[in-house]
Amino acid sequence: MPAATSETIALVNQTVTVAPLVLLSVVDHYNRTVKGTKKRVVGVLLGQNTGSIVRVTNSFAVPFEEDDKDSSVWFLDHNFIEMMNDMFKKVNAREKLIGWYHTGPKRQSADLEINDLFKRYTPNPLLVVVDVHLKSINVPTEAYFAVEEIKDDGTTTSRTFVHTPSIIEAEEAEEIGVEHLLRDIRDGAVGTLSTRLTQQLQSLKGLHHRLNEIGGYLAKVVSGELPVNHVILNKFQDVFNLLPNLSTPSSDSVDTGKSGESELLRAFTIKTNDELMSIYLSSLIRSIIAFHDLIENKVEANPN
Repeated sequence: MPAATSETIALVNQTVTVAPLVLLSVVDHYNRTVKGTKKRVVGVLLGQNTGSIVRVTNSFAVPFEEDDKDSSVWFLDHNFIEMMNDMFKKVNAREKLIGWYHTGPKRQSADLEINDLFKRYTPNPLLVVVDVHLKSINVPTEAYFAVEEIKDDGTTTSRTFVHTPSIIEAEEAEEIGVEHLLRDIRDGAVGTLSTRLTQQLQSLKGLHHRLNEIGGYLAKVVSGELPVNHVILNKFQDVFNLLPNLSTPSSDSVDTGKSGESELLRAFTIKTNDELMSIYLSSLIRSIIAFHDLIENKVEANPN
């Protein structure tokens, strides 16, 4: 039986985080190149490897061809990889070449040979298999590192891939960008009103989640579990200062001496009334049209 080396254990304990932008790039690469076929696409992964966490933050497509009948026959343009890698270094030097991806959807027999080619650019390349036809709510990525299997007597047997946990993780700025990219992708059978209500509901859920996080943090500060951080508290104060004061009376109420409602509350009331008036008029017009159609049907059924 092969024995687990310290290198294998270290790789298995690593966590791979993949940014949503990488998934969008891989899907776009697949759709533009081999959509509707049984072929796969190959590309390069960029990011940082801190030893315990491997962050995949960017990627680019690579020209790749392989024989449908013989998987051992394949072509990967390594000159293109070197050229693109040099260009990406000029844009962001922190993003280094850390591995490669393909759209499998499973590992292929030639993956070890392709992985050896990427050892020219990084000592231990990361392989991420992306499932572009995901049919269930699961993580669409599988991460692997290539290692040498060692027998119990200490002799090397062969190379193989070991699986490493992977998650999808995005920074807050990237989450906003991805939402803007995906907001126009919706079901054609769903109406505009339903889409707007769904978006509002998701926004309120996100706001509720953030408020719970703020409340939990402040509770821990009050109880002494966390130290007081004045920078964070100043940020909270800036947020609270932007909130409208519903208890402040409007200028008209102050001038007339009446205990009136606040300007914001009055504006909300007027806007709500306008919306309700539109709904009322729409319902009235629909009823009149339905009544008119009913009369026409009666006239057509009994012309005399």
